[in-house]
Amino acid sequence: MSLLRIEKMTHYFGGLRAVNNYNLDLQPGQIRGLIGPNGAGKTTVFNLITGIYTPSEGQVLLNGQSIIGLRPHQIAAMGLGRTFQNLQLWRHMTVLEHIKMARYAKISYGLVGAFFGTPRRHREEAEIEAKAYSLLELLGVAYLADQFVTNLPYGALRRVEMARALATEPKVLFLDEPTAGMNPEELSQMMAIIRHVHRELGLAIFLIEHRMKFVMELCDMVQTLVFGEVIAEGTPEQIQNNPAVIEAYLGGEVET
Repeated sequence: MSLLRIEKMTHYFGGLRAVNNYNLDLQPGQIRGLIGPNGAGKTTVFNLITGIYTPSEGQVLLNGQSIIGLRPHQIAAMGLGRTFQNLQLWRHMTVLEHIKMARYAKISYGLVGAFFGTPRRHREEAEIEAKAYSLLELLGVAYLADQFVTNLPYGALRRVEMARALATEPKVLFLDEPTAGMNPEELSQMMAIIRHVHRELGLAIFLIEHRMKFVMELCDMVQTLVFGEVIAEGTPEQIQNNPAVIEAYLGGEVET
C-alpha cells in the first residue's frame, strides 16, 4: 500500500485554479522531488497536503486514511512532518528547546503529572531530552543545543528545523526548498545530511527544490509542475531529457 496517495487534487483560490488534477504515489522509503518555475504552485501543493489549505477536489490518503479536513497538527501526528521555505523558528528559544517542544505532542503524563511532578513526568521528560539530543546528533548540530537560534548561521538553522520536524517521528518528511539561500559548500553538506537521515531512519522524503543538480542526485522520481499542473514525471534522467521540462525552464529559472 502507498504511504501517501493523492488522486486528482485540485484547488481554487477564488476563481483562480492554483492546482489542477494533481496525483502522487509515494512509497515507503522513497525520495521524490517536485520541481517547477517560480509561481508554479509547488508550495501550494505542500500546503494542501499538510492541512494549511483544504483541497477543493480530490483525495489525499496517508497510510490509507483520508487526511482532508484535518488540521496540520493532526496530520503531523499521523506521520507527516515538514519544514518550510521560510524558516519557522522561535527567536527566544534554544536549539534543544525547539526539538523538545515538538516532542511534547507525544507525552502521556497529562496535567496531573505536569502539576505534581510525578515520577512518570520525570521519566518522560528525560526520554524527551534524550531523543532530542539524538536527533541533533543525527543532524550534526548537538554542539549547538544550548544556543539561541538567533546566534546560529543559516545552514545550522536549516538543520535545526529539520530536526524539529523529525521529532514528531514522521513516516514521510516534506522538505520545502531545504537548500534555499545556501552556498555550494552548505548545499553539499545538506545533501549528505538528507542521505544520512534517509539511511538511518528509513523514512520517505518529498522535497521541493530549485537546484536541479541537488534534485537529480538525490531523488528516485521527480515531478515537474507548471501553472499548477504536472507536465512530466519520471526518473531524474527522464526529466532532464524531457523537452517539456527543458522548455519550462528556459530563462534560467532553475539553479544548478
